[in-house]
Amino acid sequence: MSTSSCIGISTMKPCCGIVIGYKSSSLFGFSVPKLNNPVIHNNLSKSLSKSAHHRRFHCHSVNNRSRIIGNKSVVNLNRRAFNVSDSSWGQSKVFTSHVDMDHIRGVLVIPKVSSDIRNHSISVESHINEKGFENIYIQGGLNVNPLMIQKIETGNDVVKEEHKSSRIEINGTNVNIDYLKGLNETASKVEREVSEIEKEAWKFLQGAIVNYCGNPVGTVAANDPADKQPLNYDQVFIRDFVPSALAFLLNGDAEIVKNFLLYTLQLQSWEKTVDCYSPGQGLMPASFKVRTAPLDGSDGAFEEVLDPDFGESAIGRVAPVDSGLWWIILLRAYGRITSDYALQERIDVQTGIRLILNLCLSDGFDMFPTLLVTDGSCMIDRRMGIHGHPLEIQALFYAALRCAREMLIVNDGTKNLVAAVNNRLSALSFHIREYYWVDMKKINEIYRYKTEEYSTDAVNKFNIYPDQIPSWLVDWIPEEGGYLIGNLQPAHMDFRFFTLGNLWAIISSLGTIKQNEGILNLIESKWDDLVAHMPLKICYPALEYEEWHIITGSDPKNTPWSYHNGGSWPTLLWQFTLACVKMGRPELAQRAVDLAEKRLSLDQWPEYYDTRSGRFIGKQSRLFQTWTIAGFLTSKKLLENPEKASLLFWDEDYDLLETCVCALSKTSRKKCSRIASRSQNRA
Repeated sequence: MSTSSCIGISTMKPCCGIVIGYKSSSLFGFSVPKLNNPVIHNNLSKSLSKSAHHRRFHCHSVNNRSRIIGNKSVVNLNRRAFNVSDSSWGQSKVFTSHVDMDHIRGVLVIPKVSSDIRNHSISVESHINEKGFENIYIQGGLNVNPLMIQKIETGNDVVKEEHKSSRIEINGTNVNIDYLKGLNETASKVEREVSEIEKEAWKFLQGAIVNYCGNPVGTVAANDPADKQPLNYDQVFIRDFVPSALAFLLNGDAEIVKNFLLYTLQLQSWEKTVDCYSPGQGLMPASFKVRTAPLDGSDGAFEEVLDPDFGESAIGRVAPVDSGLWWIILLRAYGRITSDYALQERIDVQTGIRLILNLCLSDGFDMFPTLLVTDGSCMIDRRMGIHGHPLEIQALFYAALRCAREMLIVNDGTKNLVAAVNNRLSALSFHIREYYWVDMKKINEIYRYKTEEYSTDAVNKFNIYPDQIPSWLVDWIPEEGGYLIGNLQPAHMDFRFFTLGNLWAIISSLGTIKQNEGILNLIESKWDDLVAHMPLKICYPALEYEEWHIITGSDPKNTPWSYHNGGSWPTLLWQFTLACVKMGRPELAQRAVDLAEKRLSLDQWPEYYDTRSGRFIGKQSRLFQTWTIAGFLTSKKLLENPEKASLLFWDEDYDLLETCVCALSKTSRKKCSRIASRSQNRA
């Protein structure tokens, strides 16, 4: 179709499909680019000249065919980008200036940030000579059967395909195609056969896909046909979709992930209000649902509406702090796996990143670099005593900052933000490594702490009372290994082991190399407690007796060794696998995957398991839980392709260790042990 429309970001109320706001000067500070196609340009100019500043888009379904209609603009559903039009303007770089991004991305402020990987394409393209084979594509590496050689017209001469000859000449050199075919056959022989359980899992994952206006935009949280009261499990959750997205990406399907990133980006700008109060800009929704409603004045037609939940409908009305962090992490993963870096360079995407960072980095009363959040603001979305500075949020925050550091385009408008990201990364890594880490040696130090120290040189900086050390920990902590505690506040240390935060500390290199190894050593040593019959415990140990009554408020869903209170969650498997692959321990991940594979299909892919050893399906567990299915498939893919796994984790960045905000202070009151920490990390 030859008509077009331009989509930007505006403040929208969830009472209609999608409302697009634009003026002659955009929200992002740029004008709509001039189009080469005069028809498109004239149509767009007429649209811009209208007095109304908002356009409402509907997804109509007539005769089982969906299309998006807005005034006179009809959007071709085959296009993936939001800036929809015909000709080359449909490219994702429509709003970007013609600037060499590789020369400005990160390097002006941050040395060694820009990765060389963006300079390499997925396909192999080599210009051989001008009159012979202009392009040779080896599609899919050596697993392609047969090898495809593409001949291209050069001038008036056409090189015809030769099927009979087994040799070709490239720049005077004979190349034996049969040799490549032999390699292909060998690779095919060693290729792992997909099990019946994996085939079943892929079938269920495909069945969980949600479409909006004819485009796949995510997966529902659970797709149990026997569930008569799905509550919000029929919605697309940002955190839940991440393992689904990785499974699709690792399987070569990037469209659904790209659509998800762009549609959720639009939802970021919706108006969010709870009891007449609106949170700051940049908040991402916890979930969204595609709803249908009859279209006024049209017989037999309906409109599809995206209905987001920013926490105003959630139990407890808690804003999802982790949603924006997961979104940034997934955006980086998309670029790393597909090499489609144009998406993250779009102005609307760059703006979305900045809004999330501004929300997280805003000044407050806190004295620590960690994020201060309420209970229930992450995967543990019910009252579990994690308010304050929970490890899960800090680890995801650190990972998101490292992602943003790679993706932000540095210019005059972002250099201060990039500097703030650098400072926060440095301070946060030091804080977590220094104060959250516990092993046998550290616990013994805490046991001998002096209290009520009023001094800048205090050892017990947070005034932790030794009696806080729980009795279970004394006998539980192994001689070799340790972990990062669940929370730290003045006069309070939460010594529970939270799996997600510790795994992401490994993946993002928030912990030192020695600490990361220690975490895996502890998991292996305490396998019967943290894995047992089903990987992995969301936290250990469970809150019981009076502690359960006081901390959870007698929550009937979080009874001891159930749900978030010590339940076993198979979705943690893919994050455990990624951490193990990074640390060179794939056999540990394989052990957990084999354990899960024996039960998940038979148990109909539950959301979580109950009891101390994870033997029972959770009493309120949804079946056919999508992130259980996707976590299993992603783990399989990561073990099968460890080189892909390396695209998803971070190695230690020693430049961060050289930077410390303490060095900016001219006073001698600030004393920093970063040098000791750096020495420990390199040991």
